[in-house]
Amino acid sequence: MKFNLIDKVEHLSGERIVAVKYVSLAEEYLADHFPTFPVLPGVMMLEAVTQAAGWLLHHRRQFERSMAVLKEARNVKYGSFVAPGNFLRVEVDFLKDTEAGASFKAVGSVNDSQALSARVELAYFNLAQKQPELAGLDVRMTEHNKARWSVLSQTLVVSC
Repeated sequence: MKFNLIDKVEHLSGERIVAVKYVSLAEEYLADHFPTFPVLPGVMMLEAVTQAAGWLLHHRRQFERSMAVLKEARNVKYGSFVAPGNFLRVEVDFLKDTEAGASFKAVGSVNDSQALSARVELAYFNLAQKQPELAGLDVRMTEHNKARWSVLSQTLVVSC
């Protein structure tokens, strides 16, 4: 199942993205995490960071690849809980390009308290690099990513 964990992008430059994930009690996974104390699972916080870093990478590279996926997460630390009715504000800074993609430093906060911090590395590639017959899927995925980005960035003012 694919979760879109970025609801709004507040800031974007070539080096940084600030994005928001609103948490609603209607989200299905909260029924199990935890039934009497629902909070955004840590793995979902990490996925929000990954998705924000992916959007920054797509922006930096003008959507030249179809896939931006988590390759490695290091120094992941969790702090405050993110409960329904609150939002996770994710700030992701570009660190450096890597052989496979790029690495980033990220911090997530809720109500001015740190909810998580991490360093993540994303792999950035086309499926056709290993399976040439998937080139058509790369084209469709890239167009899908651009369409999703156009919805997310409707009110965004991009700085250089």
